[in-house]
Amino acid sequence: MDKKPQHSGAPRPTHTTGAPRPQGGGAPRPQGTSGSRPAGSGTRPGGGNSPRPGGFSGFRPGGSRPAGSRPPFQGPRMPRKEEPYAINDRIRAREVRVVGDNVENGVYPIQQALKMADELELDLVEISPTAQPPVCKILDYSKFLYQQKKRLKEQKAKATKVVVKEIRFGPQTDDHDYNFKLKHAQSFLQEGSKVKAYVFFKGRSILFKEQGEVLLLRFANDLEELGKVEQMPVLEGKRMIIMISPKKK
Repeated sequence: MDKKPQHSGAPRPTHTTGAPRPQGGGAPRPQGTSGSRPAGSGTRPGGGNSPRPGGFSGFRPGGSRPAGSRPPFQGPRMPRKEEPYAINDRIRAREVRVVGDNVENGVYPIQQALKMADELELDLVEISPTAQPPVCKILDYSKFLYQQKKRLKEQKAKATKVVVKEIRFGPQTDDHDYNFKLKHAQSFLQEGSKVKAYVFFKGRSILFKEQGEVLLLRFANDLEELGKVEQMPVLEGKRMIIMISPKKK
């Protein structure tokens, strides 16, 4: 019987399923790759410094910018807020009427008016552009704007908000309920609020609209010392309304 040839102690190389056998003595090439490596790849896949997928190893968009470079344009800039008045070189008139303290009021060529303001270390401000010629004032422009803002803020603080208080009646309100609501209306008018009184007609009670009108006129008459009728009784849908505003003290 023939004896089988004996192998040396070196183990026979094994291959994984699906991996091609090495040909030509080179290193096995991964499946799915073309004959040449991707352009720009510095190392083999799986190396210690493998590049990002795709093999691109250049400058990364959106990454760190070189020192001293300007940031990219991020969108439209906000429009510059225009000045409420034309000042100094922005005044387009050839001659202006100059007013102000420590100056001789009169009509001057624009260049002379600018020179007058410059000598006083102040600004030439066009305060009435529609006049003929335009009226300009020599003053400190920043201080002028501050005073205007302060004055406007004070006016808003002093302005009283109109408050309207509503009082509801039925077409057949009894005297007790009427007097109770009359006292409320008196206190509302004394505090400066308007009173909106109305009679609500529910269902067939609309037949008593004349009775509701009489009730509202009586109500206005009883408040005559504190308020005046701003709107006579008027029917709006199912409500007949009267408006009474407080009298000025």
